[in-house]
Parts: sequence; C-alpha cells; structure tokens
Amino acid sequence: MARATVFGVSDGLVSNIALILGIAGASTDGSLVRLAGISGLLAGAISMAAGEWISVRAQNELIERELEIERRSLAEDPEAEKRELAAIYRARGIDAEHARQVAEAVMSDPEVALEVHAREELGVDPDGIGNPTLIAVSSFCAFALGAIVPLAPWFFAEGSSAVVASVVLGILAAAIVGVLLAKFTERSPVLTASRQVLVAAGAATATYVIGSALGVSGI
Repeated sequence: MARATVFGVSDGLVSNIALILGIAGASTDGSLVRLAGISGLLAGAISMAAGEWISVRAQNELIERELEIERRSLAEDPEAEKRELAAIYRARGIDAEHARQVAEAVMSDPEVALEVHAREELGVDPDGIGNPTLIAVSSFCAFALGAIVPLAPWFFAEGSSAVVASVVLGILAAAIVGVLLAKFTERSPVLTASRQVLVAAGAATATYVIGSALGVSGI
C-alpha cells in the first residue's frame, strides 16, 4: 500500500505540474491556471481511483474463480489432486516417498489443501484479495496529494511569482518522492531523486515551452 501511495503521489505531481506550467506558459490569467490545475487534479485522481477499483475487482474475481475451480477438484477427485501435489514436490527435488507423505499431510485438511494447491499449482495467493474501494480511495488521495503541490501557489499568487513557486515546490516534492522510491527499490537515493526531478522538470519545461508558443495571454 505504501509503495502504491508513493507512485500515486509521483503521478499526480508530474502530471499536474506539467499541466499547470503548460497553461501558465500560455496565459497570465491566474484563474485559468487554477481552473486547469483543479480540473487536472480531479480528473487524474478520479481516473486513477476508477482504474484501480476495476483492476483490483477484476483480479479478485479471477482469484475467486480459480479457487472455486480448485475447491471443486479437491472435492471430486482428491486422489488426483494428491498425486499432482506430490509431483510438484518431486519436481522440486524431494524424493518420491517424502513427497507422497507431505502431499497426504496437506490433503488431510481441506482448507490447507486448498491454500497449498492454489499457491503451488495455480500460482494464486488466496490472501491476495484486496479491498477495491479502499485501494481506490487511497489512489485518489495519493494522486490528489501530489497534484496539489504545484497548484498551491496559485491560490495565493499568479504570474511569474506563482510559476517560480510551482517549480520550486515541484522540484522539492519530486526529490522527496525519489528518496521514498529509493527505499522500495533499494537504489541510490541521490540517483533516484535526481531522476525523479529530471522527469518532473522535463515534463514541466516541455509543456511550458509549448504553452508559450501557443500563448493566449491576450485573450
């Protein structure tokens, strides 16, 4: 959950700083930038939440279907399932007699048998069923948290001062996200933070330049 949250914050930060500076490059109207930033925050957060909900829900349904199929197989032909399990253990280097004994011990408890068969035979984690609503809400909040950082200055200022503040806050936030990501990937915090900053800065610079080229400040 923590890892997904950090990635969500990263997505919100990069996408919204790019959007905000793209609009800021095209127009000096602070209200337009605020509107775009809020719209980007809500659209991105809702899209991410909906995507996560659908993904987790579909994954849960797939796991539940696989478990139901395996449960029926265990009930209808336990001997065949025991032989399959013993064969799996033999393939892992256990001698035939010990493999048979382990398979018999596992099959003696229906719930244990279901769990072991799901893991060993199907590669399915029975405990991997997540709460789609909780994950969707977490994704929404994580994206919104990242997206609000570059938008915050525009509630108090506009023009070049707000642009500079957005850039500074965005760079600081990107560096922090990079350090957190480094903890999960066990890579260099400096390199990961630098990469994160470059990605955010590159996206923001590109959209700002495009926005300036398409400038509508006179509208």
